[in-house]
Amino acid sequence: MKDMKKEILDRLEEIEKKENVKIIYAVESGSRAWGVESPDSDYDVRFVYVRKKEDYLKINEMRDVIEWQLDEILDINGWDLKKTLVQFHKGNATLFEWANSPVVYRTTTEWEEIYKSCKQFFSVKTSLYHYYGTANSTFRQYLQGDEVKYKKYIYALRPILACKYIENNRTVPPVKFSDLLKQNLPKELSEEIEEMLAIKLKSDEKDMNPKMPVIQKYIEDEIVRYEQISKNMEDDRNPDWEVLNKTFLKVLLVE
Repeated sequence: MKDMKKEILDRLEEIEKKENVKIIYAVESGSRAWGVESPDSDYDVRFVYVRKKEDYLKINEMRDVIEWQLDEILDINGWDLKKTLVQFHKGNATLFEWANSPVVYRTTTEWEEIYKSCKQFFSVKTSLYHYYGTANSTFRQYLQGDEVKYKKYIYALRPILACKYIENNRTVPPVKFSDLLKQNLPKELSEEIEEMLAIKLKSDEKDMNPKMPVIQKYIEDEIVRYEQISKNMEDDRNPDWEVLNKTFLKVLLVE
């Protein structure tokens, strides 16, 4: 990990020089952030960047994402500050995950100010809808055969457990899978998840294994339940733009 961290930091510096931006926050966002990586898992690096003040005043709009690298080892891309603030306003659940990643490659005082201002935009309804949708998509596409990739069980279980945490606590769920498992779960389910993880963590991501019936039924039942909960819930998004506009200008004036 030490050598990979140095390589990732070198890549971030390379992005800054070639794109003429300042990266104010960079984290791990995938299975390595969740603490359930396989021996051959790649590194999913996500970052937030700021351009020079004058770039935001141009008539021609600049791209608000940087897609830097995608191969078997590194998956690196980032969002512009303005896009990031707009997504916080929407209650984007993925962005809140980035903000709470346990694996941070770079952070700044600017980012600390941004997240301090943006915590108030967490939306229970938006997050439940996002997580149940992610679980449902994974379940329908990858967990229907007699044999499945256990990686996909995590990709379906984790968002369901995030829904459970949000339902009970009305706040941003933990990023690490092990923290989500600390919730009150049926004994039989916990045991089967433990068995699945033991196999998954020492296997390659492409390995196929027999279905696990208790996990399978739990995912299927909870998808249906959280679909109804999220649909019937009132919109709780924060409509305020002023705090985000002030945050945007404050960061730019620092540059």
